[in-house]
Amino acid sequence: MRTSTVLLLAGGRTGPRMPLSRRSVERAAADAEYTECVRAGLPQWRRTAYLMCGDWHQGDDIVQRVLTELYRNWSRARRADSLNALVRTMLMRRLIDERRRGWARVLLTDLLPERPAPTAPDATDRLDLVAALRQVAPRQRAVLVLRFFQDLTVEETAQALGCAPGTVKSQTAKGLATLRGLLAPVRNDVPTTMPTGKASGTPTNVLAHGS
Repeated sequence: MRTSTVLLLAGGRTGPRMPLSRRSVERAAADAEYTECVRAGLPQWRRTAYLMCGDWHQGDDIVQRVLTELYRNWSRARRADSLNALVRTMLMRRLIDERRRGWARVLLTDLLPERPAPTAPDATDRLDLVAALRQVAPRQRAVLVLRFFQDLTVEETAQALGCAPGTVKSQTAKGLATLRGLLAPVRNDVPTTMPTGKASGTPTNVLAHGS
């Protein structure tokens, strides 16, 4: 699977082999480490960007820019206590601050994500939720995505967004109230759950959640 041009920066040179200096060896090792970390975290980062944007192509473009920034600062980033938390913070802040502007449609995989059949009830609910999320204020949307799709705690969400836990709680309450209002007219039986990111697949009762 092709991921991104950033992942290819370290490989594929042709020609006669020359003795490698210590610096070259260290750089090659760092590039390999970067590539492996990105491959492991990319699916989750793409999904987060999609939930924030509601558009796979635009989300991929933002993820690509974050990966480029990460590569440029890899010598420092690789020493982070949690690389995934660092990238998540970079991604969320860029998504929140993103302004309307032209962007190239960069695909991070060879295949477009599969879309569920629109006739399936669960798929309809998911599409309704994604559409509603796009209408929630960016910071509230970020809180909802981190809390209920990424399963972060209040404290972890606050760290990712650079705010106080109390702010996360208030933004969660406001965001859920907005979602209730947006989803209520869609159908009589308003969805009361958002899918969770946990492997168990157990839904979290979001619309009835107060913090």
